[in-house]
Amino acid sequence: MTKIELAKIADKQIEKNQEKIFNFAGSIIREPEEGFREEKTAAKVKTIFDELNIEYRAGLAVTGVKGVLAGGKKGPTVAILAELDALINRDHPLADKDSGAVHACGHFAQLAQLIGAATGLKDIMKELAGRVVFFAVPSEEFINLEFRQQLKDEGKIKYFGGKQELIYQGEFDDIDLIVMQHAQSDYPGRKASISAGSNGFIGKRVRFLGRAAHAGVAPFKGINALNAFNIALAAIHAQRETFKDEDAVRVHPIVTKGGDSVNVVPGEVKVELYVRARSVEAIKEINSKVDRALKAGAMAVGARVEITNTPGYLPIENNEKLTRIWTDNAVELLGRENVLSVGAFGGSTDMGDLTQIKPGIHPFVGSFSGDLHSKDFEVVDREMAYIISAKILVRTVIDLLYGQADKAREIISDFQPALSKEEYLNLLDSLTYQTLWQYRE
Repeated sequence: MTKIELAKIADKQIEKNQEKIFNFAGSIIREPEEGFREEKTAAKVKTIFDELNIEYRAGLAVTGVKGVLAGGKKGPTVAILAELDALINRDHPLADKDSGAVHACGHFAQLAQLIGAATGLKDIMKELAGRVVFFAVPSEEFINLEFRQQLKDEGKIKYFGGKQELIYQGEFDDIDLIVMQHAQSDYPGRKASISAGSNGFIGKRVRFLGRAAHAGVAPFKGINALNAFNIALAAIHAQRETFKDEDAVRVHPIVTKGGDSVNVVPGEVKVELYVRARSVEAIKEINSKVDRALKAGAMAVGARVEITNTPGYLPIENNEKLTRIWTDNAVELLGRENVLSVGAFGGSTDMGDLTQIKPGIHPFVGSFSGDLHSKDFEVVDREMAYIISAKILVRTVIDLLYGQADKAREIISDFQPALSKEEYLNLLDSLTYQTLWQYRE
């Protein structure tokens, strides 16, 4: 069969199962779950795999599900990824009333695309050379760090990002190329785009430790940990003029504990923050400046500060040849004017980690309104979000694995990883450390 004929067969299967895919996506939206807690979501993926007779392994990095379809001939392995987790935004109308979790990130669409692609590819795999992995991966949103630290302390994970943990566990060792699409609302309508990259980041948890005292009777006996953080924040702001424009630096904290009682001088203040930038070198440089500012805040009031660094995610490096194949297929379905090349984006994803060690891409698809992560985010065109986007994935896989999988083999042969797996894990470990600093006269 020709590639065109294979694509038509796949399209018919996806269209035949359109309502099932819509219902699947809707069920994901209605039951959002945080990272490493996506038990219900993973169960729904497993149910679909069972219906499609796709062999899978589950419980990977706590909740990940890895399905596999083999082609008629041996060849490379292409993975289609989708993320299981939601984020927290209690203002969103669909937020879970207890946890505040909500799919304002579009991961539900990725999962629908994954299922759609599996539905389309199942009956044509015998015509392809290689394997396709359908990988539902946990915990992309880098949130709730205390819970993840608890999992780490219990020995259930080593790294906080789902793909980081799966790399560590060896679950990408048998995969050669990786494709994952993400929701994008900046370009409404039936549009798709590929970016010039992304930011990476370090995640930081900070505890300022002062001394509690009665805020009205004897504040002079206390050491105000909240004042220490306020001074540290001002010191961070004072560094901003030293940030280079090309590094696209972002430093953004939240206070997770600001004290215990309004009439007690805060003796403990907890903060979570990200240090983002366009390169690993810039991240390290800015992180050092932030550490100085945090220590300066503690020094100013005579407090202590405990800084815990956790490696966040690395910048995305979209593979050029894989990008061209995906772009051509998106153009075929959407038209040249609706497939855009855009600049690097300021967010971060653990897909960036994968693209440092494997050839991969992380394009964006439209059909959503409202900003990502906001209370207004929603899908407005289900056909584009789930069906057409799945067809783009299917055509990309066909191109890669058709015949003797020559296009996939060429990409693999030409790829020069920025980091080996060993170098990558060593980098993560080097970015993991804790510092307790105390001012001493």
